[in-house]
Amino acid sequence: MRKIYATGKRKSAVAKVWLQPGTGKITINGFSLDAWLGGLEAKKKRVLQPLALTEQIKSVDINVDVSGGGFSGQADAVRHGISKALNTYDAAFRQVLKPAGLLTRDSRIVERKKYGKRKARRSPQFSKR
Repeated sequence: MRKIYATGKRKSAVAKVWLQPGTGKITINGFSLDAWLGGLEAKKKRVLQPLALTEQIKSVDINVDVSGGGFSGQADAVRHGISKALNTYDAAFRQVLKPAGLLTRDSRIVERKKYGKRKARRSPQFSKR
């Protein structure tokens, strides 16, 4: 019974994922998936997407430590980590996960604020007089 480790990232969230053969138990930061994401059903579906595509929902146990960012970034980081762990678990899953774009790290992050601007690109209000 081997444990597989993978790291998933999205925005400023980082998820450390451990995957092992089991019964389909998912633990995120010590909570079950339902307790961790509450009523955010769309985000739960995104987290379970790689497991659904590879039909591994009931055959692997997943333990995740995720930090940084908000729920959306964390959910996508967990999804990325699970995808990478499944790819290591069985190389045949790559043919399913790669076309779905689940092995690619979404590199979009918040643009830094520039001086003379209110945000990254928002200028102060113009006053003619």
